[in-house]
Amino acid sequence: MAIFRLGPPSESATFVRGDGLYLRPAEMRDFPAWSLLRERSRVFLMPWEPTWPADDLTRASFRRRIRRHSEEMEQDEAYSLLLFRESDDVLLGGLTVGQIRRGVAQAATLGYWMGAPYAGRGFMSKAVRAAVGFAFATLRLHRIEAACLPTNEASIRLLEGAGFRREGFARAYLRINGAWQDHVLYGLLESDPVPLRMRKPAAVPRI
Repeated sequence: MAIFRLGPPSESATFVRGDGLYLRPAEMRDFPAWSLLRERSRVFLMPWEPTWPADDLTRASFRRRIRRHSEEMEQDEAYSLLLFRESDDVLLGGLTVGQIRRGVAQAATLGYWMGAPYAGRGFMSKAVRAAVGFAFATLRLHRIEAACLPTNEASIRLLEGAGFRREGFARAYLRINGAWQDHVLYGLLESDPVPLRMRKPAAVPRI
């Protein structure tokens, strides 16, 4: 079941819970674990991400990141969350429901990253299913979109396993690892039958 609650910025009050894991916004106390995991995963992540700024792993950059993500959540523009294992609170990666469009669209874009030591263990599949339940039941979205490089077979398996449908191909879609690269486009509708999706949770009011 996914649970979402907003509280004062000083509280650890925003959660999405899944099968043996949970997601919440980053806090400054997460910086040591986050910077260590990102550094350990640099080579693993670089082929699939935008070029990292020179100061990306500094405490000052992390503080700016937290401030920006907090503002985006307050404006209902994006929900950027870190992924933790429930049994020991170990940081595994991160996930974002971002680029939210309201009005006639009611859509968002899904993005995610997994630390190299924890890749291939099914954690992100569980996180995506929990995030999908959160996006549809709590954020009341109609559509979730995702894109990945045609060579990213792990991401393709993850998305298709979560019920996303391949909808197209975009040339030079995003600038990844310093170059404009083609992407495969995926979409998931709230009305799509998805056998692997977790049962949709009841919406939890924003407090």
